[in-house]
Amino acid sequence: MSVSILEKDKEKFAELKRIIDEYKEKEGPLMPVMHKAQELFGYLPEEVQEYIAEALDIPVSDIYGVATFYSQFTLKPKGKYSIGVCLGTACYVKGSQAILDELVKELGIKPGDTTDDLKFSLEATRCLGACGLAPVMMINDEVYGRLVPSDIKGIIDKYRSK
Repeated sequence: MSVSILEKDKEKFAELKRIIDEYKEKEGPLMPVMHKAQELFGYLPEEVQEYIAEALDIPVSDIYGVATFYSQFTLKPKGKYSIGVCLGTACYVKGSQAILDELVKELGIKPGDTTDDLKFSLEATRCLGACGLAPVMMINDEVYGRLVPSDIKGIIDKYRSK
């Protein structure tokens, strides 16, 4: 039987309780509590949503609704290395779809997913503001431009060995 996140991360839940107690009596506590919870856990798993719902006495469906409406929240754990491939017009015209396809093949995940080892997350994004370097991808804060599909394996291998 798997251990629940509540049992595994008792210290984080204690901190979340402290945060909820701090915001509970203030107006509009949900958003700040959810932001702090995501900072603590890295994402908003179901158990965290249920804990917040119970503590703030609101339906868990409200929390889920907020979490899925606002793009800054995530319901899935993110990898150590977040990869964003630009599919904006300039990058797309220069072949960014082929870059994304190569990453899907190399990592074995689809956009929006994270590798099982939690090392990589893959996202298809819009303009990254580096149109002159199209096609572009970012890994965390590092920009890679003028990419061709054959570049991908070497770049990913660099991060795998870290």
